[in-house]
Amino acid sequence: MSQTLADTSSVIAAADGHVLLPDETAISVITLGELHAGVRRARDTAERAERLTRFRLIRSSFDPISVDEAVAEHYGRALALVRDERRGQKATDLLIIGTAAAMDLALHTRDIDQAKLARRLGLVVHGPGE
Repeated sequence: MSQTLADTSSVIAAADGHVLLPDETAISVITLGELHAGVRRARDTAERAERLTRFRLIRSSFDPISVDEAVAEHYGRALALVRDERRGQKATDLLIIGTAAAMDLALHTRDIDQAKLARRLGLVVHGPGE
């Protein structure tokens, strides 16, 4: 059973050899979506090939967690908080936070704003500000 949910920044850093993720790490389908977008947004064919190779490595290494009603509930809680505070936050970050909360997983991130919000919502966070 996974104990940590890695966000997209952490998964990319791990695939590139810059971060070591815990053995029991999961990812969200949202991360797969962000990685797909990264392949499509590559500036040239060399970068696209590199990103596609990374995507395939990550995809073959994880069984991603889907967005379901429990994730939607926790996403809604995070969305309400940032809207009440009139703060901007990427929907993908909120969905990943919602996934970690719904699955009772710690969040592994390299994103300072995502880490701060996740902590305010009561999640254990491995990353900036530890």
